[in-house]
Amino acid sequence: MRRNVVTLLTLSLIAAAVISLAACGGGASAGVSKGDTGPLVDKLIFDVRMDESIALKDTVEGKTDIFAYGMDASVFSGLSQADRDKLSVYPVPSGSWSYVMNPIPNQAPYVWKTAAGKEYFNPLAIRDVRYALNWLIDRKKIVDEILLGGGEPAFTSMTPGQPGTYKYNIIATKMGMTERGDEKKALADISAAMEAAAKLPENAGKLKKAGQWWTYKGEPVTVKFIIRVDDPKGRLPAGRYVADQIEKAGIKVERLEYDRSKAGRMVYGGDPAAYEWTMYTEGWGAGATRCWWDVSISQMYAPYYGYMPGGATEGFWNYQQEEIDKLAQKSYNGWFLTSDEYWNDNLKAQELGLEEAVRIWVCSQMQYYVINKERVTNRVAYGLGDGFNGWTFITADVKPNDKGEKVLRATQYSAKGGLFMSAWDPVGVDGFSDTYANMISEELTMREYFEAPNSAADTPYLVKWDIKDVQTNVGPDTTGDGKPEGLIDVPVDALKYDPAAKTWVKVGPGVKSYSSAKYSIMDSTWHDGTKIGIADFVYALGFWTDWSSKDGDDDLNYEESYASTYKPTVDVVKGVLFNKDGTFTTYFDFNWPMEKNHVAYGGLLSPKAGNAGHPTMVAWTVNEALALLVTEGSASGTVYSITQDPSMTEVDVAVPACVADIKAKLQEMSDKKYVPLYIKDYMKPVDAVDAYKKAIAFIDAYGHAYISNGPFLLSKIDTASNYMELTAYRKGYPYKKDYWNNYFAVDITQIDNVVVPANAQRSADATIDVAVSQYTYPSDQTKPAVKDAKVTVTLITPAGEKPYEAKYVKDGAFQAVIPVADLGALAPGSYTLVVESKLKDEAPSVKPSSLVLF
Repeated sequence: MRRNVVTLLTLSLIAAAVISLAACGGGASAGVSKGDTGPLVDKLIFDVRMDESIALKDTVEGKTDIFAYGMDASVFSGLSQADRDKLSVYPVPSGSWSYVMNPIPNQAPYVWKTAAGKEYFNPLAIRDVRYALNWLIDRKKIVDEILLGGGEPAFTSMTPGQPGTYKYNIIATKMGMTERGDEKKALADISAAMEAAAKLPENAGKLKKAGQWWTYKGEPVTVKFIIRVDDPKGRLPAGRYVADQIEKAGIKVERLEYDRSKAGRMVYGGDPAAYEWTMYTEGWGAGATRCWWDVSISQMYAPYYGYMPGGATEGFWNYQQEEIDKLAQKSYNGWFLTSDEYWNDNLKAQELGLEEAVRIWVCSQMQYYVINKERVTNRVAYGLGDGFNGWTFITADVKPNDKGEKVLRATQYSAKGGLFMSAWDPVGVDGFSDTYANMISEELTMREYFEAPNSAADTPYLVKWDIKDVQTNVGPDTTGDGKPEGLIDVPVDALKYDPAAKTWVKVGPGVKSYSSAKYSIMDSTWHDGTKIGIADFVYALGFWTDWSSKDGDDDLNYEESYASTYKPTVDVVKGVLFNKDGTFTTYFDFNWPMEKNHVAYGGLLSPKAGNAGHPTMVAWTVNEALALLVTEGSASGTVYSITQDPSMTEVDVAVPACVADIKAKLQEMSDKKYVPLYIKDYMKPVDAVDAYKKAIAFIDAYGHAYISNGPFLLSKIDTASNYMELTAYRKGYPYKKDYWNNYFAVDITQIDNVVVPANAQRSADATIDVAVSQYTYPSDQTKPAVKDAKVTVTLITPAGEKPYEAKYVKDGAFQAVIPVADLGALAPGSYTLVVESKLKDEAPSVKPSSLVLF
């Protein structure tokens, strides 16, 4: 079995923030390679609780310092004021719910026959039935009665309140969707769709309405609805409500109330053709604070990305939608000329996604993250769109213990009582596919760049760049493939890896690219003490290319799911100069006319050779050992894979049996003085042997093979008690202790209230009053915004968008006027207002509102 990308409620990429965060420029300056580096604390300990209320109580009582989980309002609201006073609270709209459908066969006559020979009529294979669910569900009811008001109705993965997201969300409004829905319309539309299906020749006499229920060959037409039982105050009651609504349409619902582990295996790891499920209650964490939303279009609606039914898994039935794939890949890969083209493509893809209704959004959630105020002595960094993340633990400070050590204790919540639900596989796309593993791996890893938690800016981390070294030159399409034409000449001696010849080759004359950028590498080391250098980047690019290129049916260095993830990246790179001074210059096909800093992101190389989309990275020595376990075999005789293949064992750098095989393979590589082909011209055998010995010594010392490069190293794993200890890595991490606390401290505005006329007349001006405060991130102490704040009110009409600058009235109060001349030209009705505020070039705060004209 080979699959593209699995998600088990992990990176959702769906940022949710009322305070907006998408300032897209900037970047960190060079860190300091000498001195007291790393996080503020000396140790970080993770454990787990099986009950949210117990974890919350333990945080209040100081038994743990940080509850590293976003609670819903239903849990947080149960706290007394006395208990709240003991906590530092971080409310963040970072979660969301959706329903994903298994639409197999997604075509008439909507009947699927399983391998066992059983025939099913799938009502969710009918697009009109899926689409009608948008009116059958009362989203406001779910928010008010289940989330207790701690969220907002949502129609797309772009939560209201983020800059630019209104462009996506207004599409649903134009399609007639409302937060209350329209049950009568929905039932009529479903009935009409089922009646049309019953008239198909293939279904004649088989599909019919028998009393209350639709039947197929005498058996009730049924939706197999997996509902998360381990979310008893959230998705469980929400799922039961939706099931009741569906049954009003005469379609039976089989309520499959499963926990995360079972549900995840069936929905994300199983073949839709098995017909074990046809609907599932999804829950998402934001995964990051986002600046651009094309990635959400790809992830949540485009089959190519691997998050739709079938997961782009070879041998599975897969949902297909070529037009969404084409539009999504254009935007995600920078294959466009202008900002207008980018927006037109994304909004068209969003419209198609809503029409297809394979994934239907229900609501965003306000989630509450808490820290014991007495134990943690400062406000920590957190994602304005995703809550607690890796920066939370790097920037947290505590009082030292009796031994003079600063020990930070963090608790995660898992209804199953386990920290990890997926393999620690740093190569394949299935590894690190749960929230818990990702949270820990993020502390252990210094990626090449990151999206800043307070601004979403693409920020240099392991790799640095200077904007003056970033160039772009593109022209219109001349080949008919719909992509711009690159106009930058790639040097003839730039290199690409030839997977068939197993060597690096010069690109030669006549090669063009959209962009070019020069990058340098921070002075740093892997956790085993091996210095990070150009060879690490050469290795990863060679590995990407080799394992995503199939050179015959017997090519062992090829994996379908890996290829579907990495081949687009490989194809973007037109050539690389690995410079003698340790820098590298990439020539690549990525255009981003909206912001030059994001162009630099498009050409980044990395030492990360696998596990795309997760905050993971291991040294090339470990990656190569894992690859050889798959292609050559292991000392134990275990047959390994880098996928969730039931006939094999997925590699795992934290499981003792696999770690023993990794160590044995490293020893074998050392004995042979083995140098991977990718880096034979960049590393001497003696240096490779030294790297193997250091990796083996690390494994002997710590009992695992997650050799990474971040501010913490994993010093202890106790799977029996679900305990993990991370120790500050100060020898080879290049940033000083207080660097990131100072770097992230910026002044930010917050829109507190928008007052719109209750009975606005087209015959008079409309006055919009806006209350704005400001604070220094990550502080929660606000004050009225000063005169320097810039506040804009934008009116969205069928003819386009028109901004109006709000005038300063007094500190904290601003007023915009929409003149009668503009209002008089509009028809009576409701219009969207988008209010934005900012002080300088930081992330704007965004708040949507509406203006009803009479």
